[in-house]
Parts: sequence; structure tokens; C-alpha cells
Amino acid sequence: MTERIPTAILISGRGSNMKALIAAASQPDYAADIRLVLSDKPEAAGLATAHESGLTAQAIDFRNFSGRPAFEAALDSRLRAAGVELLCLAGFMRVLSAEFVGRWAGRILNIHPSLLPDLRGLHTHERALAEGRAEHGCTVHYVSAELDAGPIIAQARVPVLPGDDVDSLAARVLVEEHRIYPLALNAVACALARRAPAQASRPWRGGEIVSES
Repeated sequence: MTERIPTAILISGRGSNMKALIAAASQPDYAADIRLVLSDKPEAAGLATAHESGLTAQAIDFRNFSGRPAFEAALDSRLRAAGVELLCLAGFMRVLSAEFVGRWAGRILNIHPSLLPDLRGLHTHERALAEGRAEHGCTVHYVSAELDAGPIIAQARVPVLPGDDVDSLAARVLVEEHRIYPLALNAVACALARRAPAQASRPWRGGEIVSES
């Protein structure tokens, strides 16, 4: 590995997917170098976890700004000061503006707890159960100006089992989130390291990233 892509993780809470990314990036052959963890909430538990992992972790408190443009300007400035080239949203609960996304086009990843394009938005586990779906899952995708609508990078599927409730289904999906997000980040970072466009038009198939569970 001749180059590791400087990467930041944005969180708002406990950062369970952040932990999976940090663990993967601790391997010497991983293509992303996690340099910074930022949260919009000083009380986010994930900041302490990041500190314990030896990472720079800071809060940019949304409540200290006059609105989203000022907050995003501060966020952008901090990311660029750290030399970040790639962003991962991991439970980051702020919707980023089209202007911010445009400045980082093709360099923001998110993980969503559904098989996009189905079940965009919130409460995906509740909705999957209410609709009687036979399968559910998670998707890593590029962030676009339209919510949960960017090109898909990776997906994993899980069955919806008889007797499932929201908690049991969410736990099964979370296992797959922790598995595929590090794989997807590594693949995107490898593509950036080669200065070649990542395969954003379709999920990676025939390999490890897109899988049935």
C-alpha cells in the first residue's frame, strides 16, 4: 500500500459503525487512514471511544451556530485543515446541504439500514415489519443532495424471521452494517489511491461486499 486516503468519520451518538471502521483501519494494508472523528454533539459517546483509540476526536456543536450554513462552514474548515479527502457518516444525524455535498462530491459515504432504494428515511425496521417484508438489510452509498438516493456501493441482506420485533431485526441488520461498511470504505479508498473512479454505478458483486445472509 503506497498511499492511504486521509479519512474522517462524522457521528452524532455512540458510533458503533465508527468502531467497526476504526478496527478495520488499524490493519496496515487498509486503504483508509482515519485521522479525525467529528460530532455535532459534545455529549456523543462515540467521541470518548475515538479518543480511547488514539484518534483526534472533537465536537463542532451545532447549537453554537446561527444555522446550517455557518455550521457546515466550520465543519468544512476543520476537515480541510486535517487534510481529509474522504468522509464517512456513521450515525450522523444532520442532513447535509446540497452545497456541502457538492464540495465533497463522490467523497462522502453513508450507511443506511435498508435495501435502498427501498425504505429511504427513518424508522426502516418498523416499516419493514409493518409491510410484512421477507427480507431487510443495509446499504452503503455515496451521499447525494437527495436524501438516501446516492449511488449504491454495497448491500447486505438479512431475512425477516417469524416473531421478529424491531430490536431483533435491527440487531441482525447491525451485524451486517459492521461487516460491509469497512469493506466498502476500503474499496472506495483503494480506488481513490489509484486515482481511478470508484464503481459507483452499481454495487460490487461477485466478491465479498454484496452478500446474502
